[in-house]
Amino acid sequence: MTIRPRRLRRTPAIRSLVREHHVHAEHLVQPLFVVERDADAGAVASMPGISRFTVEGAVGEARELFALGVPAVLLFGIPAGKDTTGSSNADPNGVVQRTIRAIKSAVPDMLVIADLCNCEYASHGHCGVLDANGNVDNDATVTLLARIAVTYAQSGVDVVAPSDMMDGRVEAIRSALDAHGFDAVAILAYSAKYASAFYGPFREAAESAPAFGDRRGYQMDPPNVREALREIALDIEQGADAVMVKPGLAYLDVVRAAREAFEVPIAVYSVSGEYAMLKAAIANGWLEERVIDEVLIAFVRAGADIVITYFAKEWAARNR
Repeated sequence: MTIRPRRLRRTPAIRSLVREHHVHAEHLVQPLFVVERDADAGAVASMPGISRFTVEGAVGEARELFALGVPAVLLFGIPAGKDTTGSSNADPNGVVQRTIRAIKSAVPDMLVIADLCNCEYASHGHCGVLDANGNVDNDATVTLLARIAVTYAQSGVDVVAPSDMMDGRVEAIRSALDAHGFDAVAILAYSAKYASAFYGPFREAAESAPAFGDRRGYQMDPPNVREALREIALDIEQGADAVMVKPGLAYLDVVRAAREAFEVPIAVYSVSGEYAMLKAAIANGWLEERVIDEVLIAFVRAGADIVITYFAKEWAARNR
């Protein structure tokens, strides 16, 4: 007897019938950059096809995404002004808070996730409050993040997503939300967020580059996997409902390790640099557009339940 695996690859129908993994629009999340000043809206040069929206523009984009079957957005705010503490981040009428209210009013069934960090709001560009020596103060930052999370919840957010990588922040945020009656608001923790070189275009879009130093003192060292699993375990223990690995492509082994170790939903964030390099290669004719499908299925195959990607809208439109 001759074994011929090619029999199950012979036609599109057979290949589809035996396909092991699938990308579905309902598992995708589209990041949205929202500006406080209308003049700051517009295309992001390093991310072709991605724009910064006004609050009204973000509502329109949410409507289009929802009509395409993409059920969730991840919000990042760009305020009109910054200070050393990032005070506008906790303003109940801040740009993200207003965007949450506007989207939930216009598209009630859209899942609204708010990134929870200080880098876009602070003049120094770091993810937390600085101490007298210019270092990020872990505990002061955690206190601030918990306060911000409550304002997001008061605005109607479904999920808060702390991306700061401070120790103990999930427990503090969960306690603050519960104390204010927001026990239904979920936490998607950036549990394994690496100090990556893939974030460059995001820093342009969000105006969040550090004014000095770097983030290696709080974001994870790229060679480490066991540390990632420890971080994920701690966040789950503190009350995270779902956890995230960021970036995506260079960290598929971490996604797989997390999937094998934990039962909670696993998200992967395919970051701005991944998007930009694929877009550039496609535009130059170096790669076919179907590489997008190949990358997205890699995340699912590695074990991700949730895929945060700048390709969400484009992929959903091509696969309706």
